[in-house]
Amino acid sequence: MDELDQALIALLRRNARLSVADLAYKLKVSRGTVTNRLRRLEDAQVILGYTVRLRPESEPERIRAWMSVLVEGNQTRAVIASLLGEPGVVKLHDTNGRWDLLAELEATSMNELSDILERIRLIKGIHSTETSIHLRTYR
Repeated sequence: MDELDQALIALLRRNARLSVADLAYKLKVSRGTVTNRLRRLEDAQVILGYTVRLRPESEPERIRAWMSVLVEGNQTRAVIASLLGEPGVVKLHDTNGRWDLLAELEATSMNELSDILERIRLIKGIHSTETSIHLRTYR
């Protein structure tokens, strides 16, 4: 990726609904250049999709939680594959420190969250977990 690709991605991060014409104007390049760059970034799976971000307060019925995961031995790849297949895991992060992975979870009820936690804890290769429920966002 060059500087133009990075500038294009930065604009899309701020507003993924910008038109190709608006992107071209802001980047001072042709619409064809923007279209070709977008297609290349999508084909290379640098851009995986476009989405809407909602304020957490706009979905009060959603329960969000973070689960820290400690993996046994060298089973990280298998655990990652299993976690990516779990519908309650909306994002998965590799991290350092005491925990190996950080899973962002979403559920529609405490019962559903309990079911998600139970399924995750049964995954072979997970040594231990610690879960924190999101209460409020300040910024």
